[in-house]
Amino acid sequence: MVSIGAINYQSALSNYRSTCEVMAASATHTKARALAREILNDWEAIFQVLAHPQLPLTNNEAEQALRHWVILRSICHGIRTEDGTRIFAILISAIETCRVRQQSPWIFLAAVFRQRRAEFSVPRLPLVKGD
Repeated sequence: MVSIGAINYQSALSNYRSTCEVMAASATHTKARALAREILNDWEAIFQVLAHPQLPLTNNEAEQALRHWVILRSICHGIRTEDGTRIFAILISAIETCRVRQQSPWIFLAAVFRQRRAEFSVPRLPLVKGD
């Protein structure tokens, strides 16, 4: 049962799911059928926020964090190899994680290079300041 405080959403969710199931089988409404199937496929992820209200309603924060990287990729005309794409994604992830955790990504990356040159394992990403 999904509930927040005293509000019970189970009945409304059940009705909504039933409507999606009907529309997913529709032969005449192709766009509604496609949308209903997409909602049903992602049902658990879409409604996680009801069980965990601390979760954000959108992924806008993540999209905004990647926006300047997408622009950079466009300016540079992309990464031309599979390895380059993988390395670029790892660097973006490490840099953005450090920024969110209020740590310098450049200090972390310098430590990674030092550790690897000395043939040690890669250090863990830094924790949030104060933790």
